[in-house]
Amino acid sequence: MSQRDGLIVFKDVSFEHDATKPILVEANFVVRRGAKFTLMGQNGAGKSTIFGLINGTLHVDEGNINLQPRTTIATARQIIPRDELEQTVREFFENCFTEKIYDIDPRIDKVLEVVNLAPKDEQKEAFKDRIIGSFSGGQQARLLLASALIQEPDVLLLDEPTNNLDVEGIAHLTEFLKEYKKTVLVISHDADFLNSFTQGVLYLNTQRRVVEQYNGNYHKVLAEITAQVEKEKRDNARLNKQIQADKDKINYFAAKGGKMRLVAKKMRNEIEEAEDNKIDVRQEDKTIRPFTIEPHDSIPLEVVKLSSVQVIRNHEAKEAACDVVLKRGSHLRIVGPNGIGKTTLLEQLAGGHATGEHVADGVRIGYYRQDFSNLDFDSTVYDTLMKSMREKYEEKMRSVAAGFLLRGEIMKNKVGSLSEGQKGLVAFAKLTMEEPGLLILDEPTNHINFRHIPVIAQALDEYKGAMILVSHVPDFVEQIRIDETLDLAKLKPLKK
Repeated sequence: MSQRDGLIVFKDVSFEHDATKPILVEANFVVRRGAKFTLMGQNGAGKSTIFGLINGTLHVDEGNINLQPRTTIATARQIIPRDELEQTVREFFENCFTEKIYDIDPRIDKVLEVVNLAPKDEQKEAFKDRIIGSFSGGQQARLLLASALIQEPDVLLLDEPTNNLDVEGIAHLTEFLKEYKKTVLVISHDADFLNSFTQGVLYLNTQRRVVEQYNGNYHKVLAEITAQVEKEKRDNARLNKQIQADKDKINYFAAKGGKMRLVAKKMRNEIEEAEDNKIDVRQEDKTIRPFTIEPHDSIPLEVVKLSSVQVIRNHEAKEAACDVVLKRGSHLRIVGPNGIGKTTLLEQLAGGHATGEHVADGVRIGYYRQDFSNLDFDSTVYDTLMKSMREKYEEKMRSVAAGFLLRGEIMKNKVGSLSEGQKGLVAFAKLTMEEPGLLILDEPTNHINFRHIPVIAQALDEYKGAMILVSHVPDFVEQIRIDETLDLAKLKPLKK
């Protein structure tokens, strides 16, 4: 494909956040008009950075990014910034434009239909006056998507668009993207979602700091990349075996003296060449180590009792009766459509102030919050994990952190500067050190690299404390032992 065919063209692009963090080094790729690509790479590799370079919020250090004239771009972000949570729905959409839009209300009505969030006719005005922060995580995810779609851009950039969406929401988004005629670039770890509509992969290689371009459906490209990595590993294993054999010979020849030392010197040069020929295996194909979340001692038999919970019906909180007794070692899954109050319930349970809740005395609670707002964003990774330890042993902390690919310079970074995926790994590392007796998890696969998910599922499946889980990912849940399910949609509000 020539550059003239490209809607977006990266030509020898280099970019770094600082001198120690190069993201791209003379990277090249071309995206044609109407193409639909996945942007793939490990957590923290720079995928969101590439979106920033495309939409102009970041600028290249060297090289050029060429867009066809009058190309419009919109980005569906991962999360709504805290300073926007106080806006009304109408203000939120008005701020998507740089100039006043006089027909903003009908545009809002149309785009809410697209994301399957449209209220009833008699509730439309009240809906537009609602505060953004009053919506559930899943509803906010749909509003983020709608904020990009309402601009009707030539290029749609989607950053983890399925996070917090229920099955119905993902299906609705998938069908929309299949029919969308314009260019789409997607960052996502949902393999089946990506395979349903993307036509190729832009692969961020963190060793060479370039973007490799592959054509074909997502599963095919993933298989191709996996095969390539396995070949690299085999080639390295063969070279390592030969290098070790040659080193043994060198030691033997050097000990003989005389002409044998010249032979040994020549072999040393050959070993150096062989070392240079070894291939750096892609870091994005490294997986976190298997881990265990050990509960604290002396957990009572009955950990949590729920006699009632709050559910959201017609945008109002209602108390509904239930009868749940969560015992030591039991795993409870909470389900229900977006907006019914799952995240709010978990937040209240973690804080010990949910309606009808009783947590046994002495039970320590570990809470994985989907927006990571219970992490201190101004604290370094090192300080965050050290503070989480029951007994402060730096060597042990660093060993646990390394198992979650948190090492080196990352340990010095503030949590708020990390990618969303890296924040998720910090959250899991923190849980292993807290030794909770009650584990509360709200969408723990959001932002997480798909290679890590089976490891996380195994740890949760084997967890011996009491666990409450909310997840919209069936493949993930199927790998975890679930003893009881609480469907909030089936609970009947109490009559007052």
